[in-house]
Amino acid sequence: MTDLDLIVVGAGAAGVFGAIRCAEVHPLAKILILEKAKRPLEKVKISGGGRCNVTHGIFDPRELSKFYPRGQRELLGPFNTFMTGDMMGWLGERGVETKIEDDGRVFPISDDSQTIIDCFMKELRDRKIELRTSSGAADIVPKDDHWEVTTSEATLTTKKLFFTAGSSPAAWKMLHGLGLPMVDQVPSLFTFNIKSAVIDGLMGLSVPSAEIKIPGTKLNDHGPLLITHWGLSGPAILKTSAWGARDLHERNYRFDVVVNWTMDQESTIDDWITDQRTRFATRSVASTVYPEIPKRLWHQMVDDAGVHVGNWADQNKRNLEHLKRNIISCTLEVNGKSTFKEEFVTAGGVELRAVNFKSMESKDFPGLYLAGEVLNIDAVTGGFNFQAAWTCSWIAGTSIANSLLD
Repeated sequence: MTDLDLIVVGAGAAGVFGAIRCAEVHPLAKILILEKAKRPLEKVKISGGGRCNVTHGIFDPRELSKFYPRGQRELLGPFNTFMTGDMMGWLGERGVETKIEDDGRVFPISDDSQTIIDCFMKELRDRKIELRTSSGAADIVPKDDHWEVTTSEATLTTKKLFFTAGSSPAAWKMLHGLGLPMVDQVPSLFTFNIKSAVIDGLMGLSVPSAEIKIPGTKLNDHGPLLITHWGLSGPAILKTSAWGARDLHERNYRFDVVVNWTMDQESTIDDWITDQRTRFATRSVASTVYPEIPKRLWHQMVDDAGVHVGNWADQNKRNLEHLKRNIISCTLEVNGKSTFKEEFVTAGGVELRAVNFKSMESKDFPGLYLAGEVLNIDAVTGGFNFQAAWTCSWIAGTSIANSLLD
């Protein structure tokens, strides 16, 4: 006799939601969630600045899948089963209303992640799902028709095992020990460390739409760009870091980034400079700010180009060319990265070829189901990583329940 029908390893977004889904389909299932930390749902708590960016307002599966550097092809089928609207509807049925903000991110109307956590915890209580915190899995062993899970207190047996222990090195070691094929873990969603006279001291300034290129790679993205005290951040940088996670890791996070601060064409900037020299020849260059560029950033661009003194008529061709390059192709040297420690996202995990995405079951280990960051799936910022967790754990929970009922 096995102790339990299902043990879930990890009380993060995927683990908790999958357990709830299993109990929805199979109300009599005996389910236990093991969590090594003191509190469950820690990333849900701190995501979106404490507001919980639960998903993103894209409702076409094919379009949604395009935001996943790793997992795009594999998630297309699952998204046709459960995606953005389904998650918003699931929350709404439980009294948690959501809203889509202008940038597409979806948050609870309360703007408080605790609303989501309270909803999940109520579901756990109502469905009699046991949650043990400060109690992680130390070992997992497959048997003929069940699994043994060892904790610091006991060895438990379960018919099904749902492994969602995120990016924990110990958890990955357990899976690797089983023989599951693993892709090495590298950071994703990080910002660029840069020291440059062009942006030095301008922390907090942003531009609404910039283009980012990494020479020597195919990386090219755009979006809002933020100057920080350590370099560059914002959606444009985070998207680039996600798509380039492995390439930039191989470069040891030392490379050049080329920024077009306004996404204007070179001819547009040439015309603007010509117009300034024609119409405002006696006006100082520093006082004529290029559109969409913050004044303080413009002043440092002008200083860097050597045209901070004098008016438009006084400038030589070389300095004006330098100024144009600062606008359209500002080359900055990146020397390292910074990551969001609590919201840290990784590329890597169980190779996707080893998982059946119709059930989220391991192809090699019957009864073992996988979801969340333990899979080699990650996305750009904006609620996409959570949506992959909801989708995969919904499918896993449904499949586990149905297999128990058979």
